Amino acid sequence: MRLSSLKARRQRKEIDTVLVVFPDVVGRLVGKRLTARHFLEDGLAGGAHACSYLLTANMGMEPLGGFQLANWEKGFGDFELRLDLGTLRLLPWLPGSAMVICDLYHHDGKPVAEAPRSVLKQQLHALAARGLTCKIASELEFFLFNSTYSEAFSARYHGLAAASDYRIDYHTLQPGRDETIFRAVRNFMDAAEVPVESSKGEWGRGQHEVNFVYDEPLVMGDRHSVFKHGLKEIVQQNGKCVSFMSKIDAAEVGSSCHIHQSIWRDGKALFWDGKKRRPSRFFRQFLGGLMKYSRELSYFFAPTINSYKRYQSSSWAPTKMAWAHDNRTVGFRVLGEGNSFRFENRLPGADANPYLAFAAMIAAGQAGVEEDLDCGDSYEGNAYLDPKLLSLPTSLWEAADLLDQSRLARKTLGDPVVEFYVHTARCEVGAFNNAVTDWERIRYFEQI
Repeated sequence: MRLSSLKARRQRKEIDTVLVVFPDVVGRLVGKRLTARHFLEDGLAGGAHACSYLLTANMGMEPLGGFQLANWEKGFGDFELRLDLGTLRLLPWLPGSAMVICDLYHHDGKPVAEAPRSVLKQQLHALAARGLTCKIASELEFFLFNSTYSEAFSARYHGLAAASDYRIDYHTLQPGRDETIFRAVRNFMDAAEVPVESSKGEWGRGQHEVNFVYDEPLVMGDRHSVFKHGLKEIVQQNGKCVSFMSKIDAAEVGSSCHIHQSIWRDGKALFWDGKKRRPSRFFRQFLGGLMKYSRELSYFFAPTINSYKRYQSSSWAPTKMAWAHDNRTVGFRVLGEGNSFRFENRLPGADANPYLAFAAMIAAGQAGVEEDLDCGDSYEGNAYLDPKLLSLPTSLWEAADLLDQSRLARKTLGDPVVEFYVHTARCEVGAFNNAVTDWERIRYFEQI
């Protein structure tokens, strides 16, 4: 939405509130609501401010120790929120509301390097320095339940009724029960400048998938985040809730965030050799980088304790490092031809922060080109059953160690960024290790 449109809508009393937000480390949009009048009179010039603890808090908003970026010793001051007016958009599911996404800055005018949007921007600058651009699209899977979030919370998330009675992958009948919601989602998102390509039933009971129209990574990261935020609000308004957990139930399939990527220069797709009608050398180098470095960057694809429970054999989620043409048992599925030739990264779960996942893919791919790597032969067969293939990390602790030891991550992202996210991961592991779970009570309460 243009600024002139916001001003006109405010004068007509159609918009009275502007959400000023930024993505936190897990991809949530956090910030504050400004009156439209204050936003236009003061916010445009001065932006806004938010407490620095918001990047160093856990999901329960408890400030965590051990961070250099922000801590009690530094007094948890403010970050500056600088408006990116290119992200200004209407939120049609919230009456009278618009949203703008911000970048975080220190008071000395330097960007907060650890902020997810900054991490992605750094990789986009490196790509642009080589005259390259990236086209990218995410696909999001999630489970829909016939309860509100408050009801789910009160039930401690046990015994929730799924929105379908059986698996609905590509079905059109049972998903029709909730078509009133999904039609509203598709239309609302289009009005919010988050163009949706399609929605469909997925493999699990009550599971759905939404595909977005591809665009540049920063635009796609913003759209991805707005979609997750907006979908939760829309389904809540309709008496339902959704979850983007990677693995909602041990008996169910996981939820993925498949990411399609290609690289371009001057309007030409670099992954395809048009003369030879086959994948280009550049493609093989770029994918070679993903093959070499994705394990050590896996935290950016799988950032939670729960993420690694999705990596199960015969589950539609990958377990091994391999690539193949149109094969869903591998980590990287190659498809299309010509300008549509691309690869699909199947490693990320629906809990991935899109800004960080996109940044990791660009960093790994560029390293592959710089090092003249090759992706090797296309895999044939069922990768789940092949013991010769390198396995993905099996825990958040392992992923944190791999990231900590990654020379590529430290070279491309910088030591402060790597140490920030390694510490974030280890704090989450520590919290889980201190928790007493339902599994433990059921296992040990009587029989130990």
